[in-house]
Amino acid sequence: MVVPDNVQQELVTRLKRIEGQTRGVQRMVEEHRDCTEIIRQLASIRAATQSASLLLLRHYAKECSSRAPGSQSDDTRIEDLVDILLSAS
Repeated sequence: MVVPDNVQQELVTRLKRIEGQTRGVQRMVEEHRDCTEIIRQLASIRAATQSASLLLLRHYAKECSSRAPGSQSDDTRIEDLVDILLSAS
């Protein structure tokens, strides 16, 4: 699957932001910061990764699955998307 430039750029931007958040949490742990603050930041990272995943899944659902070789039925493509989402949880 080839990701178009606009989706790739948005995804890379989000991943860099997540990388920065992760480094910040690592510093917080090393500095013995309050657990509540750390948990809040981890929840923020989780939400950001979920958002990045949904961006790519949206692209996949709109573009990639309909152009897949051997084009599957709509039901099969939907099941594939559900399997991808469930395997990540």
